[in-house]
Amino acid sequence: MQEASGSVARRGLAWGGLGVLAFSFTVIFTRIAVAQLDPLFVGAGRAVVAAMIAGVALAVTRARIPSSRQVARLAIVGGGVVLGFPLLTSFALTTAPASHGAVVIAVLPAATAVAAVIRTRESPGWAFWITAVIGAVVAVSFAVAGGAGGLHASDLLLLGAVAAAAVGYAEGGVLSRELGAWQTISWALVLSSPVMVGLTVVSAMRTPVTADPAAWGSFAYLAVVSMFLGFVAWYRGLAIGPMARVSQLQLAQPVLSLAWAALLLGERLTAVTVGGGLAVIVCAAIAVTVRQRSTARTAARPHEVTDAAALTRSSR
Repeated sequence: MQEASGSVARRGLAWGGLGVLAFSFTVIFTRIAVAQLDPLFVGAGRAVVAAMIAGVALAVTRARIPSSRQVARLAIVGGGVVLGFPLLTSFALTTAPASHGAVVIAVLPAATAVAAVIRTRESPGWAFWITAVIGAVVAVSFAVAGGAGGLHASDLLLLGAVAAAAVGYAEGGVLSRELGAWQTISWALVLSSPVMVGLTVVSAMRTPVTADPAAWGSFAYLAVVSMFLGFVAWYRGLAIGPMARVSQLQLAQPVLSLAWAALLLGERLTAVTVGGGLAVIVCAAIAVTVRQRSTARTAARPHEVTDAAALTRSSR
């Protein structure tokens, strides 16, 4: 019995780890893509491609069509993780190094946990709020220190991306209990596609869509992996479980992103970058762990509990 349980846990961790690995390249390939392509095209166009894949997946599996009320909630999910996060990070990474973006975005698990607590009216206790606030302060302080003593437009865009994704993931986590995990992001992509198609067309009309193979390969990765396949692997890992352990894997994402920034982009990792990243990760880890323990204590009331793991995804 224990061997079977251990095998299931290993499968869950493997799928979850695959999702985290997929997401860890997002800021790297965004940085490469926006060096030659319009950030509006990168942010919106990747969602258009992902929506086509999602539409096929929904049709093949004959997924249940959302109700009108669920469509309204899917608009919140789409606004956060289909429109907000991709567009804001694309514009931010036109000037900010990928390593800088990875550290600021590292606060996302804690931000998502805060959004989830507010959305589900949980009471995780003072320790959660203290660590969440400290994490936010550390992230902003790093942005100031890394920006030569002040916040830049790119920092505000990154922080806005974190806020947008946190709200989107929190609502998506609640909605996934009704529609299914990957179905939720798929429907969000499909329903957001008219807006994203419009933005892509506007971008193509105002700026020539020309780039070298590296930029196009990066765009393809963002569209196929970051916006769809990464979610499939991540949510499959969460579904297999154990959810609390799988969700903790997300904390490794900024570490991997920093490594890829140094190895693939040749970015220099300063003491401020490494120290800021570790501080944000520690705060996020404490906040997520405290919330998970609080959720476990109230597990006897399932209608009041929202799965913490389903609410904390990276980025995107």
